[in-house]
Amino acid sequence: MGVRPACPAHSHNRRGRFRPAAAVLGLLLSFVSTAAAQEVATPSANPPLPAPVGLTAVDQPWDAGGAILLTWQPPAAISGGDGAYRIERGPSSEGPFSEIGSLPAGTARFVDREAFGGAAFVYRVTFEPASGGVSTPAFAGPIAARPNGFRTDRVNALVLVLLLTGLVLFFIWRARSGARLFVRRISGLNAIDEAIGRATEMGRKILYVPGIQSMDEIQTIAALAILGYVGKLSATYGAELDVPNRDPLTFAAARETVKHAYLEAGRPDLFREEIVNYVTYDQFAFTAAVTGRMVRERPAANFFIGSFYAESLILSEMGQTTGAIQIAGTAEVMQLPFFVATCDYTLIGEELYAASAYLSHEPVLLGSIKGQDMMKAVLLIVGVIGVVLATMGFPIVSELLTMH
Repeated sequence: MGVRPACPAHSHNRRGRFRPAAAVLGLLLSFVSTAAAQEVATPSANPPLPAPVGLTAVDQPWDAGGAILLTWQPPAAISGGDGAYRIERGPSSEGPFSEIGSLPAGTARFVDREAFGGAAFVYRVTFEPASGGVSTPAFAGPIAARPNGFRTDRVNALVLVLLLTGLVLFFIWRARSGARLFVRRISGLNAIDEAIGRATEMGRKILYVPGIQSMDEIQTIAALAILGYVGKLSATYGAELDVPNRDPLTFAAARETVKHAYLEAGRPDLFREEIVNYVTYDQFAFTAAVTGRMVRERPAANFFIGSFYAESLILSEMGQTTGAIQIAGTAEVMQLPFFVATCDYTLIGEELYAASAYLSHEPVLLGSIKGQDMMKAVLLIVGVIGVVLATMGFPIVSELLTMH
């Protein structure tokens, strides 16, 4: 048998099956090559933007250190556009960088106020348009912050200090020149006269505690000024005075104050050294000794004037149980509630200093109080003017008084 020859028609049909698939594959390859060619020929939709121009980083002049001033200029391609500048800081140009601030487009100045420690930093600034993308970063540094001898951002504080000092010195000069400076009489001063008069009528002792601090405390100085007035009235009325002390220096100053008060009253014969006495330097031993005197001797009037701490409530509460009229005065905010709750009258804060100036008529004290009052009046007027201007949209006063 011979081999059967292939049918020409059958062979033609088999080759025809692959022609449509080859055509589709050819079209796909042609589309991919065309797209690749267009991609190579067409530029990127978001090309890199130019970096901010002229970025500089300098130490903030005339400050206390810890501030670096950054300035730059936006390139023409992004000037006036919407977006934001991102400011970053790092130890070197290689990083790592951390973001320290962001500014809107149109600004070209940033102050880094946290560059403390004297370390040198490198800064990187980029612009991010609102439409997307990011500019090429601009670098500046390394730069370290250094303190300067004068701070221009605190000139307003210097002006206020000079104004206050000038007012105080002026009124001290006026007081020493014999001018009568008006200081409003505090109602608590009437209570002092009443307490001394009551003790005189009852024939009982007046107890005066000038705080527990030494003479380097301004409250102690004010307490001794009031002690001079109390001692003078006690000598005038013939009332017995008792002044226990915790601090040795305060004890010596209080003794001279009372001695001088008796001399001014014209009764130096009534002065005795034991009127002003030293107890002990231990805080609570002193407190126990004074409260023991209250229980045993039952004074008719108790004065707690000066700087007090944990012993304030113990002393005043014991005096209240004895039925004495009590007057207290301190600038210690934490102790004021105890005195207010247990005493008949309390000189609160600045009232203590005002009372000492009013009673002693000391030119330095009077001038200081008057100068401070005038400074408060000036600040009050400036504050009212500032509120009015700020309401009208002109915050010039608040900007002048702001300290960085």
